[in-house]
Amino acid sequence: MNNQLFLWTLFILPWITVFFMQKEDIKRFIPAALLSTIISIIVVEVGVTLNWWVVKESAYPLRNLSYIYSLNPVITLWLLRFTYGQFRLYLALDIVVNLGFSYFFIGFILKNRDILQYTTLGPLHVFVITTVTGILIYGYQMWQDDIFERGYRRS
Repeated sequence: MNNQLFLWTLFILPWITVFFMQKEDIKRFIPAALLSTIISIIVVEVGVTLNWWVVKESAYPLRNLSYIYSLNPVITLWLLRFTYGQFRLYLALDIVVNLGFSYFFIGFILKNRDILQYTTLGPLHVFVITTVTGILIYGYQMWQDDIFERGYRRS
């Protein structure tokens, strides 16, 4: 499979799984998933500018890596769907996902396909960045739920 097909598959396939999620869960967790995407776009752009890593190929005509727009928000949706309200479980699963992402997905799969390569930062740094992002996302979701609860009480 060539890299373009691989990147477009990464872009489309995760969104298909959202059809198996209940509509209410999508509505509840999509703001956190979108925030996760925005943070990831910023981190990737900063990383490229500061030469933390090099993006060698992206899904044409996208400039950023396609997994930012698909795997990132979809995994956030599913992770929050199954673990929200249980922070320890969320954090444990988020750590496992982030380890797989930084060491296996980027460090092995994307590197071997010559799509992305670490330069000055390594997998441990990306793991820390993604874990801190995950904690921020959980906090944001708690804040979102608090806003909606107050809104429901007023009406």
